[in-house]
Amino acid sequence: MSSKDFIIKHMNADHQDSLELYLQAYCGISAKQAKAAQLEDISTSNLIITAHGTRYSVPIDPPMKDYSEARGRVVALHKDSLKRLGRSEVTLKEYQAPRGIQQIVIFGLCLFTYISCFQRSNLLPGSAVYEYLGYKYVPDFAHFVYNIQPYLFPAVVAIHLFESTLLAVTQLKPLGVPFLSGLWCKWVVSCFIEGFGAFQRIKQIVKEEKAKKVKSQ
Repeated sequence: MSSKDFIIKHMNADHQDSLELYLQAYCGISAKQAKAAQLEDISTSNLIITAHGTRYSVPIDPPMKDYSEARGRVVALHKDSLKRLGRSEVTLKEYQAPRGIQQIVIFGLCLFTYISCFQRSNLLPGSAVYEYLGYKYVPDFAHFVYNIQPYLFPAVVAIHLFESTLLAVTQLKPLGVPFLSGLWCKWVVSCFIEGFGAFQRIKQIVKEEKAKKVKSQ
């Protein structure tokens, strides 16, 4: 197998994510349009990549002297693509539910607050929330929450909406999570409920993935 054939086979088998990044960074297409990109051909001056039946040319500048330079050049293209796109070297590919006592308790308390404070009438005797979620056992506390509900609920929603937006912009976008994808929705909804715990889990995932990359080098 020639060097050229080996490069094409290797890129398609092990570095499809890089091919998708090249198309987004150098050809200006979306992540969806670049999905399942395949390297069709390579010369000393460009890469010919296909995606969804369309052929694109990604320049290698300056041109290579020969194919022995290919590895260094495609790595440089990958890094430059990340920089152009404002992307992290890690791609977030999974959702993790709250873990550990602290995160689980906070998630539960926040969810309880949403359910019980969504309507002020939930905090009055006779309502399903009051009778079955424990408020009837702490009537003074229920009365207190009833009084502050007009201020508490909008404040909680506003704070968590801000945190969810921040998560989407500062974490999900740089980590390559497509906007409004299933994974994007899981993280945003989770953050809207629990707040900061979602940030903590994403940072831990990124830390672990970076450690794996270093170990594999």
